[in-house]
Amino acid sequence: MPHDTTLIGTVVAGLGVAFLMGALAHRLKISPIAGYLLAGVLVGPFTPGFVADTGLAMQLAEIGVILLMFGVGLHFSLKDLLSVRNIAVPGAVLQIAVATALGMMLGLWLGWSVEGSAVFGLALSVASTVVLLRALQARDMVETEKGRIAVGWLIVEDLVMVLALVLLPAMFGSRGDEANGAGLLQSAAIVSVKVVGFAAFMFLIARRVLPWVLHWVAHSGSRELFRLSVLAIALGVAFGAAVVFDVSFALGAFFAGMILGETQLSRRAAEETLPLRDAFAVLFFVSVGMLFDPTVIVEQPGPVIATVAIIVFGKSLAAYALVRAFGHPNQTALTVSVSLAQIGEFSFILAGLGVGLEVLPETGRDLILAGALLSILVNPIFFTLMVKRIRAEQPIADEKSEPEAVAETCNAGVVLIGYGRVGSHIGSLICGRGEGLTVIEDQKDMAAAARAAGATVIVGDATKESILRQAGLEEASTLLIAIPEGVEAGAIVRRARAINAKLLIVARAHSDEEVNDLVRHGADHVVMAERETASRMAERAMLARA
Repeated sequence: MPHDTTLIGTVVAGLGVAFLMGALAHRLKISPIAGYLLAGVLVGPFTPGFVADTGLAMQLAEIGVILLMFGVGLHFSLKDLLSVRNIAVPGAVLQIAVATALGMMLGLWLGWSVEGSAVFGLALSVASTVVLLRALQARDMVETEKGRIAVGWLIVEDLVMVLALVLLPAMFGSRGDEANGAGLLQSAAIVSVKVVGFAAFMFLIARRVLPWVLHWVAHSGSRELFRLSVLAIALGVAFGAAVVFDVSFALGAFFAGMILGETQLSRRAAEETLPLRDAFAVLFFVSVGMLFDPTVIVEQPGPVIATVAIIVFGKSLAAYALVRAFGHPNQTALTVSVSLAQIGEFSFILAGLGVGLEVLPETGRDLILAGALLSILVNPIFFTLMVKRIRAEQPIADEKSEPEAVAETCNAGVVLIGYGRVGSHIGSLICGRGEGLTVIEDQKDMAAAARAAGATVIVGDATKESILRQAGLEEASTLLIAIPEGVEAGAIVRRARAINAKLLIVARAHSDEEVNDLVRHGADHVVMAERETASRMAERAMLARA
């Protein structure tokens, strides 16, 4: 090689093998996450063949965590965060305590020191940001009450882990007189001041500066510059939060997204970062697989099973009991408990720090990695079982706790999907005539605008058959698809046609390929903006010459 290509090789190997294994998982009708984890094992140092750079893979995965938390922040307001503080704060702290105690008991049983056992238990107590958010987003739960509780719970866990990462070196770094009560209190006070300082900076200064920058770039008319500004804000705030205020990358990115989420450009910002979020999230799962040594399952089956049991059952049962104890319904408790039944990035950091401080034995790190991979692998299965359980309970669910989840089927004659630039114009015309209209929209701000216009609104993913049926598609006469994404529109047309064969379906497209695809799936009329614009301009020109 004429020059170092380690980074390129890591990205190519990670994404390439992840694609193959993800496609195989999809073919076998299991979660693609399983394929991504297996891809990491295949390109990792513990299997023969090509070995990717583990350190680079972890850094690339960290970018995925930053972009994912930024995207969640775009759809998560400060009001949402504060609304769940009464359950998220005490619940997360108590759940961490329970999981840490269970981990300590296992560590002591294996003959480790009290300190090492405590670090081991703490590493088992914190859920993976990527796994939790991907699972919630895939099922449209982020903006429900139970989703907000799970995300708020995650934020509290992140704050506790930030404190732990600072206190551990103070406690065990010197093994001398510095590890006293006064030193620990001083370290804790410094961390608290930095976290408060970061929050103050974001809400007093960044809250004014960042939206202004984004609006200025948007008015420049350059899509490339807008995309660049969004990425620069997400990565820059996350990096600055970690370097200046010693908080996690994920927490910094979340706050940046939450501030930009208050602007009218939040939807566009989310769309521009989506491809990178997906790509780097895949690299996160690949990096987890690369750290896993499969021989640990054969050499230490008992401790591995016990570790996975603590993660999947121990702390999730504790979370379930706590949520129920705070008076929340069974569906919310199930969602939170299943969301937390895995571990990830913070666990790896704590394990590495514990081994580096010579507190945690290397065996503990191996068990943490094995527990992470196996818990991430089985988590989608538990989510599927949870969704089936919730659907079984749906007829007797408390409508006040989840109004959107149990909304009655609508009966409007016209159903409109998407209330963006095109959909809002369609909606204003139909509602302005006093006709009934049902809108399916997955963005809160757009949904609110549709309600204000007089439409009945279903908040959810229109590609899902359950959402289409909830909108009353079986009895509707017309379906208007105003979203710009051709692939999703094709899936909607196919499912809508299966639900109602007599339905008039009108969709929009941006290319001849999209037009052909939509017609093939069952659309009656497809409007292509470029063709309509050309026809109107040519018509005006000919009228002017007549």
